Amino acid sequence: MELPKLNFNEDFDFQIKRDKDKFFIYDLVRKSWLLLTPEEWVRQHWVHYFHLTKGRNLSSLILEKKLVLNGTTKRIDLLVTEKTVAKILIECKAPEIKLTEKTFEQAARYNSVLDAEEIILSNGLQHIYAKFIDGKYEFYKGEF
Repeated sequence: MELPKLNFNEDFDFQIKRDKDKFFIYDLVRKSWLLLTPEEWVRQHWVHYFHLTKGRNLSSLILEKKLVLNGTTKRIDLLVTEKTVAKILIECKAPEIKLTEKTFEQAARYNSVLDAEEIILSNGLQHIYAKFIDGKYEFYKGEF
């Protein structure tokens, strides 16, 4: 399986295995093997980034949390918390998915329920950062 090099300064050491014609990646947070999809490739980079580079405890990283938005159940990709308070919502897309205003609005709708201070929208190649300040999102340049 040819995996694209993503736009992170670090090269992380992922555990990947093959079973017949499918590939799986080990998730440090859930302590299980997950089907290696393009979106999962991006999500696992962020998990490793927050845990190994930023020193966040694995218990502060919440993956695929369910939330109810306008009566429908949605799943967020990754939430970074501090003492159970939502801090950073990361919405992951596959590398071939273009990040648009529409994809950001999806993350902002999810955040209307979570109330995190910050949103990161990422397809692994491009990252969009926004902080929620005084009732609106302000975009800024991230660390990459």
